[in-house]
Amino acid sequence: MLQQIFLAFIGFCSGVIIAGGLVGLLIGLSIVPRYAGITRTGKHIMLYEDVTLMGTLFGTLMFLFHIPLPLGQPFLLLYGLFSGIFLGGWIMALAEMADVFPIFTRRLKFTEGLPKVILCVAFGKICGSLLYYFQSWQK
Repeated sequence: MLQQIFLAFIGFCSGVIIAGGLVGLLIGLSIVPRYAGITRTGKHIMLYEDVTLMGTLFGTLMFLFHIPLPLGQPFLLLYGLFSGIFLGGWIMALAEMADVFPIFTRRLKFTEGLPKVILCVAFGKICGSLLYYFQSWQK
């Protein structure tokens, strides 16, 4: 009994540390304000933050208690689409913070067509993801 209480405490503390790191990364990369600026909905920033918190809490409960959601493939398609958009936003924000693209363009003396390169990289990632998932569905 004491061992289970100790393990529950360790698990809870680990979860708090990981959640704190995730929130720190969200704040450090300015993901929520960036999306609010792109969509010109800055007046709803508190709603964005509340929805992000609720989504994190809901996802944690779903993962922890293994609650099934039998919503079918259309929901899976929407989930994959929105997850990809969110992950792409993280990747681009991280690349901006690390100044990857300016360094890359200076070293290769690449002055024109950078938006096309970024679009091609995104398209390649989409094709790779779709190929991976379609191969998994056939099994």
